[in-house]
Amino acid sequence: MTQTNQSVPSFNTLGLTSELLGVLSRLQFTTPTPIQHQCIPAVLEGKDIVGIAQTGTGKTLAFGLPMIQLLDQNGGQGLILLPTRELALQVEEVLQKVGQKFGLRTAVLIGGASSFQQVRAIRRDPHIIVSTPGRLIDHLKQGNLTLLRVKMVVLDEADRMFDIGFMPQIKQILSYASKDRQTLLFSATMPPAIAELAARFMKTPWRIEVAPAGTTAAQVEQEIFMVPKEARIQLLDKILADNPGTVLVFSRTKRGAKKIAGLIRDMGHSAVEIHSDRSLAQRQAALAGFKNGRFRVLVATDVAARGIDVNNISLVINYDLPGSPDDYVHRIGRTARAGTAGKAISFASPEERSAVRQIERLINKTIPILGLPTLPPRRTVSLATKEDDGEYRGFRANRKFRRKPKPGPFRRH
Repeated sequence: MTQTNQSVPSFNTLGLTSELLGVLSRLQFTTPTPIQHQCIPAVLEGKDIVGIAQTGTGKTLAFGLPMIQLLDQNGGQGLILLPTRELALQVEEVLQKVGQKFGLRTAVLIGGASSFQQVRAIRRDPHIIVSTPGRLIDHLKQGNLTLLRVKMVVLDEADRMFDIGFMPQIKQILSYASKDRQTLLFSATMPPAIAELAARFMKTPWRIEVAPAGTTAAQVEQEIFMVPKEARIQLLDKILADNPGTVLVFSRTKRGAKKIAGLIRDMGHSAVEIHSDRSLAQRQAALAGFKNGRFRVLVATDVAARGIDVNNISLVINYDLPGSPDDYVHRIGRTARAGTAGKAISFASPEERSAVRQIERLINKTIPILGLPTLPPRRTVSLATKEDDGEYRGFRANRKFRRKPKPGPFRRH
């Protein structure tokens, strides 16, 4: 069954208990988003759900509120699977804000964190387990937990978990869980593999679609500069000088993210990077510093495209085009959240015009291509070497860079 978008003035008509409504009021959540409005009553009725929604649409409360209420009323455990450590930590943070009054116990099972501490959390009999698929499989194999008491399973960002190779683990986990469970699946897109998963493991799910695949936030202004690689750092320098506020810069590679962050610091801006070579503690510290304003600029690879929940990011810059058109939508979804305005600027080489057209077909709109502004003069550094590829030369001395890899557009790395 497909539900249509509606709007309501408050949470009061969705079937939530007065205690939960009081918590929402205290947290100043007054108007449900479309996904919350449609999901909460259906989940409370025990329906399996396939939700098609982009990041930033309020999915965590859409499944978190009814999960907390149903577990409080009926007992058992809830399980939430997510593709990245950052998303797992952010979801658990939201759950604790809502469920603290009810004595909610959670366990976060993710890589890069202490396994001993995770086992201790499991032994405290958590109401909700928040985990990445790989780490959950590890604990299941070690006999640290079972899924026999799990009455509700949430697969969030299911397409992203599929993209990074978690589908075998997800099928294994679902086969371990009770057949009587309620299953909720949320995905920005619905590729055949996700549809097959829903058909195999879900019971006549309701399809709730609040935005078609490729839908971008209404208030995000999008622009593209056709710029050769050797001029990108100069263009970035000018854009950062001309646009105040917090900025999220996306690089295709982790080595590129590290270099770009260092060069931005040399421009005089506070910047930090986040990518898969950074430890969990380093990634948490980077996100915390970006949220609290210690760092103006965060440079990230796509590991963070769906893992950054930071309010009021004024500008997203795609220093490199992403590996797929879908990733473009997720990247720019970090700005213009919750009805606010935002801006997304992408750099593309002339040979990447076909990749730009693929993005435009997905989002069903034409992105303006701007002429290059007058760029700051290149800074001469006598210690630049032949190993510099030209893109980074002129901003840092006493540093040698190997040649930057040049993958084709929309390839995975």
